[in-house]
Amino acid sequence: MTTYLVLGAGATGAAVARQLADGGDEVRLLSRRGSGPAHPRIERVPADANDAAALTEHAAGVQTIFNCAMPPYDKWPALFPPLAAANLAAAQRSGADYVMLGNIYAYGAVEGPLSADLPLAPTSVKGKVRARMWEDALAAHEAGRVRVTEVRASDFLGAGAVSPFTLMIGARVLAGEPAAFPGDLDAPHSWSYTEDAARTLIAAARSDHSWGRPWLVPSTSDDSARALAIRLAEAADVPAPRLSELSAAELEQLGRQDSIVAELSEMRYLLDRPTILDASPTTSILGIQPTAVDVVLSEMAKHHATTAG
Repeated sequence: MTTYLVLGAGATGAAVARQLADGGDEVRLLSRRGSGPAHPRIERVPADANDAAALTEHAAGVQTIFNCAMPPYDKWPALFPPLAAANLAAAQRSGADYVMLGNIYAYGAVEGPLSADLPLAPTSVKGKVRARMWEDALAAHEAGRVRVTEVRASDFLGAGAVSPFTLMIGARVLAGEPAAFPGDLDAPHSWSYTEDAARTLIAAARSDHSWGRPWLVPSTSDDSARALAIRLAEAADVPAPRLSELSAAELEQLGRQDSIVAELSEMRYLLDRPTILDASPTTSILGIQPTAVDVVLSEMAKHHATTAG
C-alpha cells in the first residue's frame, strides 16, 4: 500500500484522490477547507498549500505529491508563484516525487497540432506564470533534488469542471437558456476530461519514463464549441442550443463586471482558432486512452440535473 499527497480538491484533484483510493492506496487530500470526496482511504486535511513547512510535514512518508491546487483565476501572477514554490520545496525536503497538473497556456499561439515537446513561448501573463512554474521545477529535477513531471490539459469537461465551455455554454444550454461564447463557435478545439487528466497524472507518477518532461492529456473530443453544445443538449434531452459569439469588445465589457470573465480576454486566442492537441506519446508510453465524449457529456447532464436549483 502506497500513500500519496494530493494538493487541491477541485474536480481533477478530487478525481486523483478518488482513483488512488479506489485502487487501494492511502491518500492525504489537502485543501484550504479540508473538502473532497468521502472515502475510507482518503484523509481530508485542511491546510494552506502556501505553507512549505506544513506541506513538508503532511508529505512525510508519501511516494508522490500531486499538485492540483490553483489560486483564483484573476490572481495568478500574485498567488501562483509562491504556491508553486512551497509545493516544490515540500517535495524536495520530503523526498517525494512531484507531479504537477498544468495546462497549455505556456505554449502561446501555436499553428497546427500542439505536442508536449514544443518549446514554451507564452504570450499571456498567465502563460508566463505557468512557464516559470515548470522551468523552476525542471531546474530542481535536473539538479537531482527531486523527480518532476507535468501533465498538461486543455479546457476541461466533466462533472464540476470549470472551463470557458462549462461556464459560458454548458450550464446555460442545460438550463434551456441562450449562451454566448468568447471565441469562434466553429473552431475545432481539444477538450480534456477531468477523470482522464487524473488517470494521466497517476500514470505519470507510476512510470519510469515520465520524469523530466511534460505530457498532454489525451482529448475526449476535438469538437467545436457549437458541435459540443449540440451533443450536450442531445445527451440531456433539452432543446437545441441557442448560441452566439461574444466579440472582443463585448467580452471586455463583461469583464468590467466580473474579474474572472475579464481574465478570458488574454486567453481568447485559444478559442478564436483551431486548438488541437497531439497527445499520442501519452497513449503509446503511458497507456492512457481518452474517455468517449458522449460518456462525458452524459455525466455532465446528470450532474446538472442533480445539482441545479
